[in-house]
Amino acid sequence: MAKVNVCNVMVLDNPTRSNNPFQFEITFECTENLPDDLEWKLIYVGSASDEKFDQLLDSVLVGPVPAGKHMFVFQAEPPDPRKVPIDDVVGVTVILLTCCYRNNEFIRIGYFVNNEYIDEELRENPPSSPIFEKLQRNILHTNPRITRFKIDWDDNANDNNAESMETC
Repeated sequence: MAKVNVCNVMVLDNPTRSNNPFQFEITFECTENLPDDLEWKLIYVGSASDEKFDQLLDSVLVGPVPAGKHMFVFQAEPPDPRKVPIDDVVGVTVILLTCCYRNNEFIRIGYFVNNEYIDEELRENPPSSPIFEKLQRNILHTNPRITRFKIDWDDNANDNNAESMETC
């Protein structure tokens, strides 16, 4: 059974200009004291066709964590648009919020993100080279994709679970 349950994730400042920071208010519950840190990460998928364009926007350590309900705001700078293929700058992509305990990922929350021009004229007639400062980001927060992974919370050596674990 998981010792950490994510109760709620609110996307703040949405929609917003694409060069503004990402902000997520995360509420989670810990069923018992955790002596080690939780590591939260925010990953921007730069291209669906190649993982090498993914950008780790930020990671934060929270802990040790006492039993109970906790809330914090995770803020991360936007992706470097120069590291995103030109064909993938405008359109739909994904942002991933993950959490690990003792280097084992136990939850991944994915959101679709729509990047489009604010100006209607640019939406109808997009320029050949993206104009980053005129883009708006809209995180489709109402339908996140949540994946949970079974991990060994007590760090016991158990080879049977090794294949079902994801590492950070």
